[in-house]
Amino acid sequence: MFRVGVAVLIATALLGIAALAFGQDVVPIKVTAVVKVTPNKAGTPSHPQGVHVDVRAKIDIPHDYDPPLVQSVTIWTSKAGVYNGAKFPTCSFRAMEHSGLRTCPARSIMGHATVKADADGVNSYPKVTIVNGGAHYIYFYVVLSTPARVQQPIAATITKLTSGPWQYRLDFKVPRNLQIVAGIPLRAEAFHATFGREDWIASTYCPPDHKWRWHAEGRYSSGQVVPANGTIACRS
Repeated sequence: MFRVGVAVLIATALLGIAALAFGQDVVPIKVTAVVKVTPNKAGTPSHPQGVHVDVRAKIDIPHDYDPPLVQSVTIWTSKAGVYNGAKFPTCSFRAMEHSGLRTCPARSIMGHATVKADADGVNSYPKVTIVNGGAHYIYFYVVLSTPARVQQPIAATITKLTSGPWQYRLDFKVPRNLQIVAGIPLRAEAFHATFGREDWIASTYCPPDHKWRWHAEGRYSSGQVVPANGTIACRS
């Protein structure tokens, strides 16, 4: 779908799932993240460079607040690369709903993530598998066992844009049964994801300021739209 920005897009999307994206305008939240892209030397349009991404994040949310829950997330990436989902095997959303990941081709699995979350004082460790969905989709298959067993794929739609400063837009909605589990809201505290296979995500350009950019917006049950922006260092 995009370049390293694609990488950041996926990472940000996962962070939204993991944190259940509580609104920063209502609750004082501190999120710190370290994103490593290998290699960070950009490819070219004629020779795209496949990348692998490692994301580590911490989310500090005061426990004396009752924050709103995220309803959906939209992420934009800059014109610096390419998403090659159409080149790789896919796994269907319906198959994952009925049989989990058992029927997914091995080469459709593009990465994994682990979340450390608080469920009313009890630690919960949701696990996310990143699955290729072809030219227009990426799937996040979420499994958690505390405070109750939940297995749920999330579909993220990828749209290639034809105008403006961004190359791709990713949109997804967070299912209610992953926002509140057994009546308990999940509060993510830490997050680690690694993803990328061959040239599934590939960089094609490093801007003059040596920064890959992305922009994200979370929409919350309170009606808020909370923006976020970020960069990753690159070299030509």
